Amino acid sequence: MIDAGSEVSIRRQCELLGFNRANYYYDVKVKTDREDELLEMNKVVEQYIETPFYGYRKTAKVLNLSEKKVRRLRKKLNLETLYTKPKLSIGNIEHKKYPYLLHDLEIKKVNQVWESDITYIKLKKGSVYLTAIKDVYSRKLLSWELSNTLDTSFCLTTLQRAIKNYGMPEIFNTDQGSQYTSMLFTNELKKNGITISMDGKGRALDNIYIERFWRSLKYENIYLSSYETIIELEAGIDKYINFFNKKRIHQSLNYVTPDSVYYKEKGLKECA
Repeated sequence: MIDAGSEVSIRRQCELLGFNRANYYYDVKVKTDREDELLEMNKVVEQYIETPFYGYRKTAKVLNLSEKKVRRLRKKLNLETLYTKPKLSIGNIEHKKYPYLLHDLEIKKVNQVWESDITYIKLKKGSVYLTAIKDVYSRKLLSWELSNTLDTSFCLTTLQRAIKNYGMPEIFNTDQGSQYTSMLFTNELKKNGITISMDGKGRALDNIYIERFWRSLKYENIYLSSYETIIELEAGIDKYINFFNKKRIHQSLNYVTPDSVYYKEKGLKECA
């Protein structure tokens, strides 16, 4: 009820309302502090999505905030630095492993490098696994699939769909999980003349672009939605990926969308 912009002084307004002036200034300070913290929290989240491998010290340096504040906000937001992830796709010692080919590689066009990975999603009524394929240059999500088992078939289906819809990449990068090192999967890549690249053992950051997408998907959609069934989750992921490709601007792409980069490079119009 107190109007800071009124011609009547704050002191007089408080007197007329029988309100303690000290309490007024306290309320204003609390409100301002909360607004400032929300802005800082948004900055921390945006930076985390961009560089999930940064700890609180680097994040504080980039955002020009105190390390103590960044550490507190990250704890409040439950943000953990991305280190080596729990292995969902366990390696098979009998399968051939391929060298990592992306180190110092200049990625300068679409379909030069695709990345794929598997992540775990917990539902209220069970859990499932999600695999996806991402074009590294444009950041576009090309294909994805859900499964309640960690077998090779859902990874292979995702690959075949991506090839059918978008052609073939020059290099396909994954981790050393048994789904990707299996002959069924590697033979599909070889059959199509695709060069195989695999992360170094225990090096989660070798596949960082798809890791960033998992973080964006979970914090911007899944954790906010509380999906109960696979059908609900599937519809939610489909809607989010459509948003991610067509509407979500990316700082690393000079604030344009993955679709605009992908189809411009291909000389095609964006899909509706």
